[in-house]
Amino acid sequence: MTAAQKIGVLVVDDHPIMRLGVAAIINAQSDMKVCAQAGSGEEAVRIFKKQRPDITLMDLRLPGMSGLDALRAIRQEDHHAKCVVLTTYEGDEDIHQALVAGALGYIIKGMSHETLVDALRRAHAGTRCLPPPVARSLADRTPNSDLSPREREVLSLMVQGKSNKEIGSILGITEATVKCHVSVILMRLEANDRTQAVIAALQRGLEHL
Repeated sequence: MTAAQKIGVLVVDDHPIMRLGVAAIINAQSDMKVCAQAGSGEEAVRIFKKQRPDITLMDLRLPGMSGLDALRAIRQEDHHAKCVVLTTYEGDEDIHQALVAGALGYIIKGMSHETLVDALRRAHAGTRCLPPPVARSLADRTPNSDLSPREREVLSLMVQGKSNKEIGSILGITEATVKCHVSVILMRLEANDRTQAVIAALQRGLEHL
């Protein structure tokens, strides 16, 4: 197989050592090669537009533009772009949002390199790859747990430890309105109080510290 025939992969991760390790695994395969590397979401989008790799391997936790936003931007640039997520985020909401954004695979860092390589090959063939732990997490996602943009804003401020009064002041809404949003958030996250809601939000990937 010539270099031109190999599956070209853009590796996106803000840790240089992680990028080197992943690149070594990919370059060791007879049918694929790393065509470029990026350390941020902005850089990933820029390189994608210029090089058009066969697959973009994207971390979600990146400085500045998140991996999820970079994934959305790449898919907006090219609706047929093939992307696989490689991340430490294991929450069902992280997985759900990545798939909605168009990711064909979702791999957790720490899984075997065979799992990663298999996901890249499947993505190149246009098929989805969700390893069993990822599929289980997604299956356990609470139905009807989607929050509105405003509810996400309120939840984010709850995670930051803000009171209802402080949230109202920051968002320019009344304290009574904040209480209504909090009630909906507790119901959707199946939480009994604010503390349980914050814990659920962090575990599921609705918010990150």
